[in-house]
Amino acid sequence: MASPFLYFADDRLSLAELTAARLDGDVVELGEAYIPADAVETRALRAGSLAGILGDTLAGTHLTAAWIHGALPAPPARHTVQRAVARRLHRIPMRHLVYRDLAVDPVDLEIIGGVRVTSPVRTLADLARVPDDAHVRAARLLAEGRSTLVADAVSRLEQGALPHKRVAIEFLRGLSEPAGADQDDVTR
Repeated sequence: MASPFLYFADDRLSLAELTAARLDGDVVELGEAYIPADAVETRALRAGSLAGILGDTLAGTHLTAAWIHGALPAPPARHTVQRAVARRLHRIPMRHLVYRDLAVDPVDLEIIGGVRVTSPVRTLADLARVPDDAHVRAARLLAEGRSTLVADAVSRLEQGALPHKRVAIEFLRGLSEPAGADQDDVTR
């Protein structure tokens, strides 16, 4: 069941009514939906706002999952999704998605706000394997102050054969080291 705090265009209100409410300051945009301006943004609301995109067959991954888990302040320009069911999809739901056809293992999925999202461990492991600035930044923000999450992500990466695995493990191990750990201590 969708949250009563999420408003989708042409569901309870038309796009024109939602736009007017946004201009009046009554609602704000959140992902692909709107929420009351005074509502507290939660990961359930962020995830639920993507129900129209993800449906029952897709899971939010990479930057999309990082945003849902609260590591990023704003949703990515293009949501990253992956098949969350065993059967292959015959149509990609929207052109402006980054779609990966390989099915996500159900063990790596959580249901948040009524949609499937990769777990924080899987999300961090996925982010660490993509060497661009946006993914590296998201990985750092997701891992910040969560050494157990970093250790679990390293362990997860060590279990399988994946592209860019070694670089990702080195990057994650670098995140778990305290700042300045590689510098010589002058007092020794």
